[in-house]
Amino acid sequence: MDKTYDSAALAVADIASGSSLAVGGFGLCGIPHVLISALHEAGADDLETVSNNCGVDDAGLGILLGAGRIRRTVSSYVGENKEFARQYLAGELEVELTPQGTLAERLRAGGSGIPAFYTPAGVGTLVATGGLPWRYHPDGTVAIASPAREVRAFAGRDHVLEHGIVCDFALVRAAVGDRHGNLVYDASARNFNPLCAMAGRITIAEVEELVEPGELDPDRVHTPGVFVQRVVEVGTAGKLIEKRTTRPRTEP
Repeated sequence: MDKTYDSAALAVADIASGSSLAVGGFGLCGIPHVLISALHEAGADDLETVSNNCGVDDAGLGILLGAGRIRRTVSSYVGENKEFARQYLAGELEVELTPQGTLAERLRAGGSGIPAFYTPAGVGTLVATGGLPWRYHPDGTVAIASPAREVRAFAGRDHVLEHGIVCDFALVRAAVGDRHGNLVYDASARNFNPLCAMAGRITIAEVEELVEPGELDPDRVHTPGVFVQRVVEVGTAGKLIEKRTTRPRTEP
């Protein structure tokens, strides 16, 4: 039952080239940056990532992207990353854009054993009718376009069929975890982490604080240990702020 690993390098050592990864975080909030760095050092490439966004230039998944390690990504937001845009438009990266709520539900569905579901999000758009450019040729023409989705009416309203997502591995970050893999996230760092943790066949969690089994109040646990196979304590060093916003200090 003790799922702890001595280092991030050991925890990601068997992530092979060609693996699919569900990666928690939103922007740079709650990203498993230690595990991402360890994976970068390990050298795996040809990866498919599923994440709300693909990091920023030189941070988060942007590290793997900048090294040419990501072949395909499923995301809902692709801003803040010039290298992402360059690779996509140059035909070097395949991108499946997915509405944010739909992406969250696809991860939750996959982790719950639900193969597919219907949602009204995307009806009447290219999400449903197909034709979204997934990959370009270097000359700017479309190499791969999204397929049309099944549309079905429920109570007089059209809904589009979406498939659940299950990945080979999931990388997540939590504020506190125990040796059994139970995880607690801090405030907005909860974002996509619980959903990604559900969607990985092997889920690896980096935690800022490791506690002993029984120390966590069961009512506080956001991700039960049944979803987590590996835990690494990483502390708080190296956490990034995507956009620092401050105001002038006023005199008392």
